[in-house]
Amino acid sequence: MKKLVLILHNIRSIYNVGAILRTADGFGVAKVVFSGYTPYPDKGLPHEREKLRAAIHKTALGAEESVEWEYARDVLEVIDGYRLKGFEVLALEQGAGSRNLAEVGGLRRDTVLVLGEEVAGVPSEILEVCDGLVEIAMRGEKESFNVAVAAGVAIWELTQRG
Repeated sequence: MKKLVLILHNIRSIYNVGAILRTADGFGVAKVVFSGYTPYPDKGLPHEREKLRAAIHKTALGAEESVEWEYARDVLEVIDGYRLKGFEVLALEQGAGSRNLAEVGGLRRDTVLVLGEEVAGVPSEILEVCDGLVEIAMRGEKESFNVAVAAGVAIWELTQRG
């Protein structure tokens, strides 16, 4: 079975982090890597960690304990490391050359999926080192989904046909 690793870069909302962890657990994601200012269970001073863990737990419902995760200071170094292990690196982002996720099909090989900040998305310096961009086709008036919802759709698409 092919592995899927998520990188959550500069996600602002604790609740989005928890929801993504819960979804990652449900679909068997191999690992979640937190980077940038994304909140994660062990972030901050001891008195801050307890509060942060409780907030993440509110939506993760224990997935913060069942999903393997790590925090990485240098996201580009992490991406390089996975690439050296043979992973394809995709960003969930609209942009020039992005492919419709539904048309991509399942995982072709072990894959890293990068998710970015709720409003600004994945920064250009990360997009430049990705093997490709995938996006979710939108039918309504809005141009994007909430990052936790988008993560769920993407993880479903990638893992159900892989």
